[in-house]
Amino acid sequence: MAKTFTINNNTAAIYRCTSISRTFFKCKCFFLTKSQPSFPLRTITVRPLLLHFTPNISINIYRERFSFVNRTIKNNSNNICTEIISETYIDPVKVKDKMTVTAAPFIKDGSIMVNGKVVLTTDVPPNVAVYPVADGGAFIGGSSTLPGSRHVFSLGVLQEYKFTCLFRHKIWWMIPRFGSLGSDIPIETQMLLLEVREESAVSVDDSSRQSVDNGTLYVLLLPVLEGQFRTTLQGTPTNELQFCVESGDVQVQTSRVTEAVFINSGDNPFELIRNSIVILESHKGTFTHINHKKKPTHLDWFGWCTWDAFYKDVNPQGINEGLESFLEGGCPPKFLIIDDGWQDTINEFQKDGQPLIEGTQFSTRLISIKESSKFMESGVDIQCNDLHQFVQFIKGKYDLKLVYVWHALIGYWGGLLTSSEELEKYNPKMRYPVQSPGNVGNLRDIALDSIEKYGVGLIDPRKIGDFYNDLHSYLSKSGIDGVKVDVQNLVETLGAGYGGRVELTRQYQRALEESVARNFEENNLICCMSLNSDSIYSLKKSASARASEDFMPREPAFQTLHIASVAFNSLLLGEIVVPDWDMFQSNHYTAEFHGAARALGGCAVYVSDKPGMHDFKILKKLVLPDGSILRAKYAGRPTRDCLFLDTVMDGKSLLKIWNLNKLSAVVGVFNCQGSGNWPLKDGPEYNLDSSSKPLVLSGHVSPLDIDYLGEVTDESSCGDLAVYSFHTGSLSRLSKEGRIEVSLSTLECEIFTISPIRVLDETLEFAPIGLIDMFNSGGATESVSFTPGPLVKVEARGCGRFGAYSSKKPIYCTVDGKKEEFVYDADKGLLVVKLEGECKIRNIHICY
Repeated sequence: MAKTFTINNNTAAIYRCTSISRTFFKCKCFFLTKSQPSFPLRTITVRPLLLHFTPNISINIYRERFSFVNRTIKNNSNNICTEIISETYIDPVKVKDKMTVTAAPFIKDGSIMVNGKVVLTTDVPPNVAVYPVADGGAFIGGSSTLPGSRHVFSLGVLQEYKFTCLFRHKIWWMIPRFGSLGSDIPIETQMLLLEVREESAVSVDDSSRQSVDNGTLYVLLLPVLEGQFRTTLQGTPTNELQFCVESGDVQVQTSRVTEAVFINSGDNPFELIRNSIVILESHKGTFTHINHKKKPTHLDWFGWCTWDAFYKDVNPQGINEGLESFLEGGCPPKFLIIDDGWQDTINEFQKDGQPLIEGTQFSTRLISIKESSKFMESGVDIQCNDLHQFVQFIKGKYDLKLVYVWHALIGYWGGLLTSSEELEKYNPKMRYPVQSPGNVGNLRDIALDSIEKYGVGLIDPRKIGDFYNDLHSYLSKSGIDGVKVDVQNLVETLGAGYGGRVELTRQYQRALEESVARNFEENNLICCMSLNSDSIYSLKKSASARASEDFMPREPAFQTLHIASVAFNSLLLGEIVVPDWDMFQSNHYTAEFHGAARALGGCAVYVSDKPGMHDFKILKKLVLPDGSILRAKYAGRPTRDCLFLDTVMDGKSLLKIWNLNKLSAVVGVFNCQGSGNWPLKDGPEYNLDSSSKPLVLSGHVSPLDIDYLGEVTDESSCGDLAVYSFHTGSLSRLSKEGRIEVSLSTLECEIFTISPIRVLDETLEFAPIGLIDMFNSGGATESVSFTPGPLVKVEARGCGRFGAYSSKKPIYCTVDGKKEEFVYDADKGLLVVKLEGECKIRNIHICY
């Protein structure tokens, strides 16, 4: 790619990029004059700051940023040009108002402009600058007169525009917040999405405006990592938007950042977020987009986690009883997570026989990489002397495909016991967490409060790779297939003396990913308690991460918050990992609500049922008889018309979550109102007993709710769509702009499968729905083809009732070559064929 700047009136130099590294661009320099052809000058090396912003900066900026000495072109007898160029850097803060910009954000008259609209107003300070990058985005940076490990810069005033932001309300977890003023933006905000409508925008320079569909522009601000620093956003009572840059180590200081916040805009919010993450992936090089990662194998199988079934009292006998009860109910899990409770630990602050002192459980430390003897004390119906024998036993008896175990990023909650002879080779040292002001300003956490008091036996970062490799090697030899790694954000509080929070997080994360790749056949890793930007933007290989605080069966006010949190968090997380919605319990009063959400979340499906306490009616709407699930294509996210609505606390809005399958789309509608309040936000108290009156809300579902509908349509689509309602069993034909009304009480939901209708000939229109007794019906349809006759051929996965829209009644249907009876409802156009027998890919032929 060529870069051009003017040297004098009739001469221009062109840099043509020949190679790129993280630190330098190497370029061939060419000169052009009015009277001479171009010819190479020499190869030069230039810092990227001087070159890689050129697509959106006028030539005048380059004349400011460079001074040229000896601007003489000398052509010798060999026609080789020679010249001396000296580069002098000019602070872009001083020249920012001279930029001529098309789509990229820039500063003009003290305001930050995006796509010709004022987004942040009122005297953006002179120490803040915008640095455009390719594709219309830009970085925002700032400078200070003094170096420091933490800086706060103002970006101007934010008001009038609706926004959704994602912020950390606890050190481990992230939730959404909604508003329209800068004062509504909490500290520790890690994503900010603005809705900038045409009619309310202050416009300038029509010639620089890109076309925006339906008059709405979406502006995205992502505070990111720069070197050893991480950034967050925050508002002030006077509606200023600020960005905070911190290293977490007083010895790691700077006075200047140039890539602290990424800002971009577009007319499709989902494409905007995706494209921005792809740009950052390429530019930063510290993480990888989910499309470029190997996904762990547990995602497509039904699982069971031991946590809410046993908590820390997990043992082989209980696991065996649980697996047996699933098998008896006809819904056996194919993957198992043995959660916290299996490891060999000690609590120095808890004496035997004395009552538990609240909080001391988090001071427990690891004393061995092997399983606890207590874990093996409870026998099963064969003798198992160690973890290896037990894993062999349950895999053989219950046909488990995968067994994972839990461990903390630092080994255990309190780290390693520093006096352990077995673990001394990892050089653990006692360290005491130091929280950032952002964490302290939000909700305190009992676990971290305890760890602050009792300290952490922190593994030497130079030894962390050895620790993980030894642990995972032992587990792999014991038959374990993967790990769930918890308590990850604790590392951000321990960066002092280790290069800061970002540097320590990267060291631990890199060592973890390398060990998982070395010791387990697949990328079988679930990250947990890891929703800080330090971790998010350091995930090079990790492809699955928990997206919300735990499912808490004994917290009735948290159930709706859980669903809404994951849906909104997936806007960001879904571009970097497959969001993990956590376990739920199938016999819980909210099981249908949670199960439906996971069916369209594009995520793993696993439960934490106690042995013998299952609702198999719920489970069989999620799980096929072979233990596989019908997982949707993407991360389930709120529909566009829900993006800026508080679907938990505004008292009127339903939450809609959309996704795609191979040949159809799916939308779930959830009433999350009237059941709980967001943390750190005041709201009414709810009486959630059986006598309380549910809040009934109405809304609608439309094919327009699916942003990527074009991915499941082709040239045979007529433009109309078949819409199947899971609970009512109704089938409707809608235009793309059509809608179906829906009314739901608190904690009720409905799922709609939306399938494009294909014109097969002048007399026949057809649309596959899928397995209509499964929440995500369309996930069962693999392919549809048509041959003259007419004959429709459908490949479907699973067994049960397969439904389709058909404009006329077939003559007969076959499944795997055998004629099968079918039911046809001419009024609805609903065709149903029963798929009996083995759960596999079935060939359905429908003859007309």
